[in-house]
Amino acid sequence: MKSDLFSSEHMAQQATAPGMTLQNSKSIKYAVNGEMHARQGSMIAFRGNLQFERKGQGIGGLLKRAVTGEGLALMAVRGQGEAWFAHEAANCFIVEMDQGDSLTINGRNVLCFDATLSYEIKTVKGAGMVGGGLFNSVFTGYGKLGLMCEGTPIVIPVTAAQPVYVDTDAVVGWSQHLTTSLHRSQSVGSMVRGGSGEAVQLVLQGEGFVIVRPSEARPEKASN
Repeated sequence: MKSDLFSSEHMAQQATAPGMTLQNSKSIKYAVNGEMHARQGSMIAFRGNLQFERKGQGIGGLLKRAVTGEGLALMAVRGQGEAWFAHEAANCFIVEMDQGDSLTINGRNVLCFDATLSYEIKTVKGAGMVGGGLFNSVFTGYGKLGLMCEGTPIVIPVTAAQPVYVDTDAVVGWSQHLTTSLHRSQSVGSMVRGGSGEAVQLVLQGEGFVIVRPSEARPEKASN
């Protein structure tokens, strides 16, 4: 049988070392030797001796979605083997973090991560209560974090002289040491009359970067 389908570009190879790698632009392969964490329902294939266990629905088992405050359920993957993760053909990226690094990420953009990373759900400072609350997850520690994004993300530098204003539905995450606040781009009267443009943006100030997606968020599908 012959086809371009069977080229090395598409063929899954046996892992040579444990950990996370890109299978292709739409999926992440994880060679598990112990434990890792992933978004519930994101596993698309696996081989080997692996067990998948839902993490508890307490605060430690949920990543809060920005704006809506809804939770993103996680699962622990344990054992030895290989697993592939993806979500609705979104583009996938791997971030390598060192001790002392900190990255704030919207829960809806998290696909999988090393068990060596720690995360904490935090209210975005200066955001107040907008759309039910603005929550993101702050990742720290040493390890790899697998992210996903609809479309190709844009990384925008933030400087003291040039703060960046982002749509709260489009923001993926930002680097440590940035301060946040809300900016209203039009008056309440203008919004009532159906004015154009976004009503509220998240302002990021300081020195670092912000990651945005080229589309606004779509509602999450209910988890089984």
